[in-house]
Amino acid sequence: MGNAELDIEELRTFVEVADAGGVSAAALRLGVSKSIVSRRLFRLEEELGVQLLARTTRGAALTEAGATFRDYAARVSAEIDVARETILPAGDLRGRLRVAVPLSFGQTHFAPILAEMARRHPQLQIQTCYSDRFVDLITEGYDCAIRVGYLQDSNLIARRVGPIYGKLVASPDYIKAHGSPETPEELVAHEALMQGTEAWQLMDGDKIITVRPQGRFKADNGTALVAAATAGLGIAYLPDCLTHDYIASGALVPVMTRYPPPPAGAYVIRPPGQHPARKIRVLTELLIEYCEPALHEK
Repeated sequence: MGNAELDIEELRTFVEVADAGGVSAAALRLGVSKSIVSRRLFRLEEELGVQLLARTTRGAALTEAGATFRDYAARVSAEIDVARETILPAGDLRGRLRVAVPLSFGQTHFAPILAEMARRHPQLQIQTCYSDRFVDLITEGYDCAIRVGYLQDSNLIARRVGPIYGKLVASPDYIKAHGSPETPEELVAHEALMQGTEAWQLMDGDKIITVRPQGRFKADNGTALVAAATAGLGIAYLPDCLTHDYIASGALVPVMTRYPPPPAGAYVIRPPGQHPARKIRVLTELLIEYCEPALHEK
């Protein structure tokens, strides 16, 4: 075996394979070919003299040694990243930033901010995934996510970057046919347009009431719920920036205005770690700078 040395790229590649659950998924994340990933893994196992991964029909599973080594390798890779950032000139960011962003909101609100970040940092590679499903940051290899709404409890670290206001809306046709609910009790008897089985929060003065509405039309995307509301299918609870133009044109009407939803938030979420990477801090600051005024307007 001789005096083999561990290579940082090999360590980082191994961590990606361990977290992604296979060579193909890791190659996609790293932006290199599968053969390069396999070669780096092979060299690492040669140097360590142990098998880190057991190849399975479904991908790659960690051996016991691999599971132990993954945490050390991840820590070393993170430390190297921090060290690199620390010695870079003050404003310089490089490497890769993978961000998960909500689809309904992201293209209009967050895409321009991510483009501005890329413009300011020419050495930085930015990969954005637009989806309204909750991606698993750790297993899917994201540095951070931008989330909108009320946060679920989790072990992820969240930083609020701005407020988001919303309201309950319906089309004039729906109101003509079914009436306009005045109280939370009446709301439960109406058709609700929802993402899933979520509860809706409403304010009664300073008190927050939780309502569990029912409905037959569900969509995991805010724009699709706007379309359903304008088609007269029910009452939707949506952020103002998605409904603003429809309310202005009269295609949608606010309902239950005596019980407005409490303001939600836009957040940057990252996996727990000792030290947020500087690129995540820079993105967070940029979002705060842009979101505070912009999210009020619409």
